[in-house]
Amino acid sequence: MSTKKSIRFYKDHQVRAVWDEVNGKWWFSANDIVRAINDEESYVKAGNYWRWLKKKLSKDGVELVSVTHEFKFEAADDKLRSADALDVECVQTLAKHYPNNRATDFLDWFTYSDNTIDGKSRKMAYTLWKSSLVADKDVGTVKSLQQIHAYLFGGLYDFAGKIRTKTIAKGNTLFCLAEHLHSYLKTVEAMPESNFDEIVDKYVEMNAAHPFMEGNGRSTRIWLDMIFKKRMRMCVDWSKIDKRDYLNAMIASQTDSSRIRELLKGALTDRIDDREIFMKGIDYSYYYEQEE
Repeated sequence: MSTKKSIRFYKDHQVRAVWDEVNGKWWFSANDIVRAINDEESYVKAGNYWRWLKKKLSKDGVELVSVTHEFKFEAADDKLRSADALDVECVQTLAKHYPNNRATDFLDWFTYSDNTIDGKSRKMAYTLWKSSLVADKDVGTVKSLQQIHAYLFGGLYDFAGKIRTKTIAKGNTLFCLAEHLHSYLKTVEAMPESNFDEIVDKYVEMNAAHPFMEGNGRSTRIWLDMIFKKRMRMCVDWSKIDKRDYLNAMIASQTDSSRIRELLKGALTDRIDDREIFMKGIDYSYYYEQEE
């Protein structure tokens, strides 16, 4: 059995996979897929549903022929346990014959075929792993943030990469007034970033600036990770930060940044060259922006 693993996140649920060296493909945890589609917290209930679903599909003439029991997945207690696994073709078959329409969005996410603005942008974000979009000398600058935003939203928004000229607000939070934005951004850009506290201060101030009409959070979280990587050889494992905790901490950061510091410090990792960490980070970052 291969030790190569992958974890992505769909709406706060992990979807684990292991690599099959012999057949050259990924196998995905059936239990995880059911939990994700059903938005089910309990592994036991998801397992029961999966067993029922297999029998139902078989009776309906839908054979999930690629199901295997040969692979083990790492559980919450760090132990490896055997579980049903599905290959890509099998996952697609399962989703298309699911008893309810919840599987449609999951299949779009799984196959990268979500054609919403967010879906298209997220696909661009995944490709950042192999890109050299931002030069090392530009990390932490307004220019680098504009480059990230233009990369994520180019062709989707006509303002991709452009500093806004209108004042915007989100809920009860009013961001930097448009007439002061350019001078404010110069101040933020000049802020030091030599240690954790300085980097977070800079991130909080850039969030307060909110330089774009849309897509600020997704762009700025990538920008933050680039600074952490350059200055500290660390990055954020965003999967360790709960969505609601993060959003509340960012709202509070306008007057008190202690909570976002705590969350970020607890999620730092030195796995800066780990594709799994990067992909999880993108999934979580886009999940933070989904309306509940």
